[in-house]
Amino acid sequence: MSDDAGQFDILLHALCWIHADRVFQRILPLNERHDKELNWVHTQIWELFYDLKQYKLEPDDPLKSAIAEHFDELCRTKTSFETLNQALKRLARNKTELLLVLERPDIPLHNNLSENDIREYVIKRKISGSTRSKDGQLCRDTFVSLKKTCLKQGISFWDFINDRISKRNLIPYLPELLKGKVCAV
Repeated sequence: MSDDAGQFDILLHALCWIHADRVFQRILPLNERHDKELNWVHTQIWELFYDLKQYKLEPDDPLKSAIAEHFDELCRTKTSFETLNQALKRLARNKTELLLVLERPDIPLHNNLSENDIREYVIKRKISGSTRSKDGQLCRDTFVSLKKTCLKQGISFWDFINDRISKRNLIPYLPELLKGKVCAV
């Protein structure tokens, strides 16, 4: 599951619907007609997204066919707005990856949860220009991972670090907290 970045196109690859819609969100209509056409496309995208969510809950062949046909119909649409037409062509090229959920209802429709997990790392990397050594990278990645895990477990990261430095070990070890818990995807 990715935002269409080439480095992620490995194995069985699906695309994120949220990212697919962002292409359309960036389009600036030039007049009222373009605005109406763009709003219509947004509506169609979110209707498809809703139908895919329904399909994930109860997969059935008639709904699968209807979704595929709706997608094709949307992508065949010609508007008076060339920028919008080009975005629809791009959407059509990504059909297989966007509709992979019709073959694999177990996969998510978007990757916002996993993106949120790495957002802090990406921001720090952009600001600092990355790390200077492998040890620095390992340290940064370890602390970001610990911080995110503490947050998801409702534990203060600061308290966790102080607990480990002071060797009080009042806070359970993270693997013990994670035993028996299933991560939501």
